[in-house]
Amino acid sequence: MFVSFAAAALTLTLAAAPARPLAVVKNADGEVQKVLQSADASTSKLAARAEEFVDFGELARRAMGAEWAKLNKKQQEDFGATMKGLLRASYAQKAVNEGRNGSAKVEYGEEKVEGNEAVVNTKLLVKQDTFPVVYKLYRADEKSTWRIYDVITDDVSLVTTYNDQFRQVMAKKGFDGLLKSLKDKQASLEKQNAEK
Repeated sequence: MFVSFAAAALTLTLAAAPARPLAVVKNADGEVQKVLQSADASTSKLAARAEEFVDFGELARRAMGAEWAKLNKKQQEDFGATMKGLLRASYAQKAVNEGRNGSAKVEYGEEKVEGNEAVVNTKLLVKQDTFPVVYKLYRADEKSTWRIYDVITDDVSLVTTYNDQFRQVMAKKGFDGLLKSLKDKQASLEKQNAEK
């Protein structure tokens, strides 16, 4: 009786524990591949699935760096929504176009966890080429779900790249100019995607 109760309690505890970072990345990749291989793959379906694993708001916050704290709540929300739309328009379409052939294979490496930050190393194998891809994840606290906020390919970080671009634009046009540039880019990409 005691043994079965202890086993049941352990099972419930393990089931309730958030997935490890490596499991989150594997699950995200598996879910994205399911969408890409489906007959009705679309950017909206892919983006909706990606949002389960990627925290676009955190990506936006980190990409803004120190400037984020200077924005009011409405500006932060507007910027986060715009970044989400921009990333959805640019990367989801590219993934749908390139992912249909299913020629890429992922090799999963190790995960490194330090507090509420984690890194998962992978390799993307495409034909004869190998590309290192590193996922950076975070969680709000020990009970929270791990979420992806950055992807590094060939030593180029998505967050760092955006941060560099944002600083340059803000130095010339300020926050409002940056936001307008991003919204214009998003609208242009969405128009191109609609025409395909």
